[in-house]
Amino acid sequence: MRVPLRASSGPVVAGPDAVGATGPTPGALPAAPASGTNLLEVRGLSVRFRTIAGPVNAVNELDLTIRAGEIVGLVGESGSGKSVSSRAIMGLLPPRTSTVEGSIRLEGDELVGLPESQYRRVRGERVAMIFQDPLTALDPLYRAGEQVAEALRFHFGLSRPDARTRVIGLFAAVGLTDPASVVERYPHELSGGMRQRVMIAMALAGEPELLIADEPTTALDVTVQAQILELMRSLVRDRNMALLLITHDLGVVRELCERAVVLYAGRVVEEAPVAQLLSTPHHPYTSGLRASIPSILERRRRLPQIQGTPPDPATLPPGCPFAPRCPAAVERCHTEIPALLPTGPGRRAACHRSAELVAGSLHITWEQAT
Repeated sequence: MRVPLRASSGPVVAGPDAVGATGPTPGALPAAPASGTNLLEVRGLSVRFRTIAGPVNAVNELDLTIRAGEIVGLVGESGSGKSVSSRAIMGLLPPRTSTVEGSIRLEGDELVGLPESQYRRVRGERVAMIFQDPLTALDPLYRAGEQVAEALRFHFGLSRPDARTRVIGLFAAVGLTDPASVVERYPHELSGGMRQRVMIAMALAGEPELLIADEPTTALDVTVQAQILELMRSLVRDRNMALLLITHDLGVVRELCERAVVLYAGRVVEEAPVAQLLSTPHHPYTSGLRASIPSILERRRRLPQIQGTPPDPATLPPGCPFAPRCPAAVERCHTEIPALLPTGPGRRAACHRSAELVAGSLHITWEQAT
């Protein structure tokens, strides 16, 4: 279901049929945007938190575009702003302690500044999220089926028996064995992979156009991780959804995504199709991440590593935030923030030396871990 909104730079209001809408006919898929058209457009997104110690800039001028039916990876270390960006898109940041600036447009409809009463309809019906740890995301006091049914009753106005029938169908669709039994079980009675499938079913309940997955396989073993990734790939293909995958794992990005956006200290440092990003990085940070990926084709006693730690977002250094850790940094890097500029077809990078990386005249050597 698409919630009618007015797309404009001014105040965003609900359309005449938004209030009291009960959603589409149960079981019917909404008309999805045509593949290749821009579904989500984020421009100049900045998120600032108010703390006792002063403001903390968690995300700075983020630009991101996702097309219908596309799988995009948002990559970076812990603290890079990945999860904050996804929660800003979902409208889940606390309004009393955070400020969101910029533009988030979903099929042209502006979400920044949208009243919470309208954002609740956007969440689930147009954009849904799979959280990192399903054990903490699911309520331990309610059965798995009840938690998914609640979303169906809210978005579609289904009766309890109809909602239960729909939940069983959703559980079957995400590959849960004996879905009628899983409906009656509590989260602690399910394995990690089963809980994650319940979370995916909950996200799919409102038939969203965009699915955001925040580190969805971090707590799972390798076999289950592969199953969940394949499930998400098939869901995107079959339902023509878009998927934004939040992860620190370039191996997962290589397996699932078509395009990747790399974040560092809340800023986009590189964007490119995944195959090109991994074969020829145009930013030193991406180069360091790529060098740290283990390979069965190379025998190394220790993997290379990026020395140092990410900066504190409350006290970002002047110039490029990666400069203190970058072996290719020059004096300009420590004083001037590089602009995010095109470096090739479908590629952008924010580095003063990206032209040398593109030309192949700059070679970066990363130290091995000690």
